Amino acid sequence: MSTEKTSEMDFELPDRIAETFTGQTVMITGGTGFMGKVLVEKLLRKCPGIKEIILLVRNKKGKSPRERLEDIFNGPLFAKVATMRGGVSRLLEKIKPVEGDVIEPDLGLTPSSRQYIMDNVNIIVHAAATIRFDEVLKKAVLLNVRGTKLILNLAKQCKKLKLVVHISTAYCHLHEKLLEEKAYPPPADPHRVLATVELLDDAAVESIAPKLLNKLPNSYAFTKALGEALAVEAMEHIPVMILRPSIVIPIWREPLPGWTDNINGPTGLLIGAGKGVLRTMYCRSDSYADYLPVDVFINGIMVVVWNYLSYGDKKSTIFNFTSSAEVKVTWSELIDTGREIILNRVPLNGVVWYPGGSMKHSRLAHNICAVLFHWIPAILIDTLLIILRYEPVLLRVHRRISKGFDVFEYYTNNQWDFKSEIGQMVRTRLNTREKEDYKVDADGVNISDYFEDCVRAARVYILKEPDDTIPAAKRHMKIMKAVDLIFRVLFIGLMMWIFFKYSSSIFSSSHKPEQIKEF
Repeated sequence: MSTEKTSEMDFELPDRIAETFTGQTVMITGGTGFMGKVLVEKLLRKCPGIKEIILLVRNKKGKSPRERLEDIFNGPLFAKVATMRGGVSRLLEKIKPVEGDVIEPDLGLTPSSRQYIMDNVNIIVHAAATIRFDEVLKKAVLLNVRGTKLILNLAKQCKKLKLVVHISTAYCHLHEKLLEEKAYPPPADPHRVLATVELLDDAAVESIAPKLLNKLPNSYAFTKALGEALAVEAMEHIPVMILRPSIVIPIWREPLPGWTDNINGPTGLLIGAGKGVLRTMYCRSDSYADYLPVDVFINGIMVVVWNYLSYGDKKSTIFNFTSSAEVKVTWSELIDTGREIILNRVPLNGVVWYPGGSMKHSRLAHNICAVLFHWIPAILIDTLLIILRYEPVLLRVHRRISKGFDVFEYYTNNQWDFKSEIGQMVRTRLNTREKEDYKVDADGVNISDYFEDCVRAARVYILKEPDDTIPAAKRHMKIMKAVDLIFRVLFIGLMMWIFFKYSSSIFSSSHKPEQIKEF
C-alpha cells in the first residue's frame, strides 16, 4: 500500500480526541509556562471546536494578563496556528485571560472571575508549579501544595466539571526505584505542612526544612509529592486524573522542532558545554535520565482526557509519562552527541574555549578539574574583563553552575525506572490518524537529529543567534581549536620542564659526595 493511499485513508478516519474537546471550556493554570504554552497551541490548532480556554494569568513586569498573552501569541510557537486560524486576534477570541495567581490566597481571583469559572468550566488542567529544585521551602509549599489545594477546592464548586488533570512528576517519589502507576503515601501530611508553613516566615521554615524533607533531596520533590497526595484525596469527591511526566524537554515534532523557552535540563548542558564553559561533571556516565519531549506529553494529556471522558475508561486515573522503557540515552551518549553537533554542525557564537571536558566518576577528580578548568580560568578571564573595563561574567556563571550541580548530581548518580503500562494500553485504542496527530510513542525518533533541532532552536530563540552567524561561528571554533591545542602543548611542555628540572636537582643532590666533617 502506498504512503499516499495510507494518508488518504487516515484522513478519512475520525479525530475523536478533537471531538472530545468540541464545545468544552478548558481552564489551564500555568498556561504562560513552557508546558502550558505548548498545550494552548495544540488545543487551538487541533480543536477548532473548543468553546473557550480560560487562562489564569498574573500581572508581570507592568503588563496585564491580556498584554502578556498578546506577546506570547505573537511569538514563533504560535506562528503556524495563527496562519491557520486567520491571525493572532482570531486566536485570542478563544482565550479568556483571568487575573490570578496560584500562590495567592483564594488564587487571587475576584468574585466575578471565580463565579465565571464555577459556572462555565468543564475541564481543568493544573500545570502551575515552581519547578526550581532549589526553591525556598515556603514558596514551594505555597505554590505546589496550597496552590493545588485551592484549585481542587475551586473545582469542587464548578457546576459543569467533567475532569481535573493534575500535572505531577515522575520524580516525586524518589524512594521508589521502580515507580508504578498507582498512588503512594506522601512524605508528610500535606495539610499539617501547609498549616505550619503559613504560620512561619521564610527563615523559620528554612530552619526546619531539613527535618521536613527528611531524605528527599530538595523542596521540589517534597512539595510535588504533597500536591499529588491532595489530588488523590480529591478523587473521592470529584473526577481527578494524575499525570506524572519525567524530565520535560524541547519539542520533538510539532509545531516547531526543538523549540523551548528555557535552558533547563539537557539543553542547558549542551549550551554550557558548547560555549566551552562547562568542562567537568560528577556523573555516572553509564546511567540514564528519563526525558520526554513536551509535545509528546501534551499529546498524552489530550489522549488520556479523551480516554476518560469519551472512551469511558474511568478506572485509569494515574499515568506515568516516561520514555526510558523505549529509548534510553545515557549521560555519556547525550554529551557525546551534543559535542558532535556543536563541533561539526551547529557551533555557538562567542565560544570562550574549545568545547571539551568529560564526566568524572570520582567527586575528588571532579572537584580538582572544576578548580583547574572552571574557577581558575573564570578568575583570569574576569580579571582581564575588569582591566578592559567590561563587566565580569564567568565567576557569576560558574557560581550558578556550581549551585545547579549541588541538586543535579543527586539525579545523575542515581537511577530510577518507571512502569507506563496504562499509557501504553491507551495507545492501542487510537486509530491510525490519531496515532500520527497525537504521537505518544518513540517510533521514528532519531536522537542525533532531535538534539540538533534543540541546539538550533536554542541558538535562535534563547541565545538570539540567527542562522546566518553559523559560518562565522565555525571559523571562530577553528581558531579556538588551535588555541586549545597550543595551550595543551605549552602546558604539557611546562609540566615536563618542571618535572625534569626538579627530578634532575633531586638526582644531583642524591649523588653528591658527603663532605667529611672535621672535628
